[in-house]
Amino acid sequence: MLLLYGAFVLHGVTILGVAHTAPFSPWSFGDYLSRMMPLLWIGMLFFLTFFTSPNARRAAVLTDAAPMPPKQYALARCAAALTGGVLLGLLCMAEAAVFYGRMFHWYSWGSLLLPALVTLLPALVFALGSGWLLGRLRFWLLYVWMAVPFLLIALPLPEALGLWNGSFFTAYPLTLETLDPAFALPLSAVMAQIFLLVTGGTMLAVCHGERSD
Repeated sequence: MLLLYGAFVLHGVTILGVAHTAPFSPWSFGDYLSRMMPLLWIGMLFFLTFFTSPNARRAAVLTDAAPMPPKQYALARCAAALTGGVLLGLLCMAEAAVFYGRMFHWYSWGSLLLPALVTLLPALVFALGSGWLLGRLRFWLLYVWMAVPFLLIALPLPEALGLWNGSFFTAYPLTLETLDPAFALPLSAVMAQIFLLVTGGTMLAVCHGERSD
């Protein structure tokens, strides 16, 4: 489903470019990733269901009695969930790379690394931290939390949070007054992404710190 939706976005939206930029510009690529974000968010939270479900809670009685230190086991679970989310993100990026190569014979993928990092990393870490916290409180809250990206798409978010619904990639380049401008972030967007990254990491540390105790 992820690859099918990605192909639809690439052939129906990205191929036209956004904000008068090339289809393979960082802006168009960032717009593609932001459109994929709801599915990546859901995928990350879905991985968490393996560790926060009622069955996982019952199994925790056995794992707590295992010789492996609780902190080490918690880090292993965190790494497994994060790896799953990263693999989904890499799958989306690989699909875009194949699309750019086949359609435009364009292979300068290094220029797309920055928009990928600033778009995906804070969102995935925040999804992991907040999802783990909510899943520990009530398992069903994970499924409610999966709807957040779709809600954000419908809201008129400020520029600082525009990476979450894609509005940043379609609106901000038009304010730079140059044709196909280089990728850049305003300070407000940088601070917002750092805040989400730190918040997600903090929630994750708190959850696993309590579990380790």
